[in-house]
Amino acid sequence: MKPTLVLVGRPNVGKSTLFNRLTRSREALVADVPGLTRDRHYGHGRVGDKPYLVVDTGGLEPVAKEGILERMAQQTKAALAEADAVIFLVDGRDGLTPQDRRIADELRRLPAPVFLAVNKTEGMDTPVVTAEFHELGVGAPHAISASHGEGVRALMEEALAAFPEEVEQEPEPGDAPRVAVVGRPNAGKSTLVNTLLGEDRLIAFDQPGTTRDAIEVEFTRGDRRYVLIDTAGLRKKGRVFEAVEKFSVVKTLQAIDQSNVVVLLLDARAEITEQDAHIAGFVLERGRAIVVAVNKWDGLDTYAREQIRRQVSRKLAFLSFARVHYVSAREGEGIAGVLRSVDEAYRAAMAKLATPKLTRVLQDAVTKQPPPRAGYSRPKLRYAHQGGSNPPVVVIHGTALDNVPDSYRRYLEATFREAFDLFGTPLAVRFRTGRNPYVEARV
Repeated sequence: MKPTLVLVGRPNVGKSTLFNRLTRSREALVADVPGLTRDRHYGHGRVGDKPYLVVDTGGLEPVAKEGILERMAQQTKAALAEADAVIFLVDGRDGLTPQDRRIADELRRLPAPVFLAVNKTEGMDTPVVTAEFHELGVGAPHAISASHGEGVRALMEEALAAFPEEVEQEPEPGDAPRVAVVGRPNAGKSTLVNTLLGEDRLIAFDQPGTTRDAIEVEFTRGDRRYVLIDTAGLRKKGRVFEAVEKFSVVKTLQAIDQSNVVVLLLDARAEITEQDAHIAGFVLERGRAIVVAVNKWDGLDTYAREQIRRQVSRKLAFLSFARVHYVSAREGEGIAGVLRSVDEAYRAAMAKLATPKLTRVLQDAVTKQPPPRAGYSRPKLRYAHQGGSNPPVVVIHGTALDNVPDSYRRYLEATFREAFDLFGTPLAVRFRTGRNPYVEARV
């Protein structure tokens, strides 16, 4: 297996910047704001012939006893428990702090080796800036600059020196569905992911905005592999003020783009709002398969449940093709049905549609209900083929197709969806009119 390297340190020392450099990505949010990272964030990297798994963590607060800081510390300690090596980051510009000493005391108790990295040392006299960090007692300090890359390779070569060059290759995610969980703040997205995983992998806290980044987690249920993406809650645009929250919104929208299936999580103890419809509309606009899950269903009386059902039916009527589940993420009720619908939506989104069958279905639909006339002529729909997947695209060829009304397009979409069992995914029907070779010859 790949060695697991865990990045720890107090807030704002550059752990996420180093994570992005080690993974050659921009997956972790980076801003000059302490405590930006809260959950564990995993990524893959390689130095030479040695691959590794690197874990970004929130700032470690050894004395935190309650609240979000305590939850962040729990996440960091969980990461340290699975570490093969630890990279302890400190800030060379701030110098040695009491919090660095407290963290060093925690790390000296670990069985995994610890490598001390003094960050932000670009343009400085490295022997001078690293001298005071020797007293931490966790080994010789390495002067690095995570943002510029100075000293990072040497640090990684030493951290990986004890691990063999040839390691067993782990299977790639391949066709594992990428499932993004999205919704408004405090709908229970992290709780849902934790319940699916069977562990407190993400911080679930009764406070809107707890999740700030888009966190990817691979897991297996039965013989089926998934990549779950927990995202930050999406509020109305007019209520997003902090720069960090704006970054979180961007990461959530990117997660939707990079997913195969989106689970839209709604809060049953709040009204279904326009913002829920806006989020669903964006998912639909991006062509992603979707499953709707109404959370916090436990404890609601019969009247409240009936009201929520009516609101979902009325305000999300444009998602009539999507499966709707009423669940309790905290209690684990209804979660298995959500995963079954995710599988169904993924199969539909990636379906291969045979041209002969598409054309037969098209001809049967036209026979049953011909397109309306446009002036003296009627559009002629001759044959169909698949033009893409995720979402499925059906391209129909014929003549005078520019005059086909949207109502007839929707009729064809419903017909193809029923014939090929394409539930859970948007379906695009496009028309392509054949060129008349005699038009240009006319005088």
